[in-house]
Amino acid sequence: MIIKHLVIGISAVVGLCSALPAAAQFQKPEDAVKYRKAAFTVMGAHFSRIGAMAQGRVPFDGAAAAANAEIVANLSKLPFAGFVDGTSGTEKGTPKANVWTERAKFDAGAKKMQDEVAKLAAAAKANNLDQLKVAFGSAAATCKACHDDFRNQ
Repeated sequence: MIIKHLVIGISAVVGLCSALPAAAQFQKPEDAVKYRKAAFTVMGAHFSRIGAMAQGRVPFDGAAAAANAEIVANLSKLPFAGFVDGTSGTEKGTPKANVWTERAKFDAGAKKMQDEVAKLAAAAKANNLDQLKVAFGSAAATCKACHDDFRNQ
């Protein structure tokens, strides 16, 4: 029940964020950075829980996998509003400047990740560990590809 309320709340935030222009969302570039980092942190925490099951580090729990995958799918739409001009960096973990010079490629990578985590959510609902493993691997590959291309390592 708590997860359902969380998902509803996140969906409301997604709707609100997508309705506003990026400039109106953030008063300062630092606010955009905090926003995207927070979204990625929460998304990563839930994605890691699925990964632990897919990799056999914890017992498979279909209900938990489905709940976490649904959260990841909803959160996957949030962080990209925080990629506004003036927020690249050179430190480890910060976005490279090519996020903005290759924006179409970056946005395509974001869309691919969102599509793959939607497939992960569907696989998790099937309550089948083998399907979950395949979908998790595909989703993780999209994360890695974006990090390789657009994130300072």
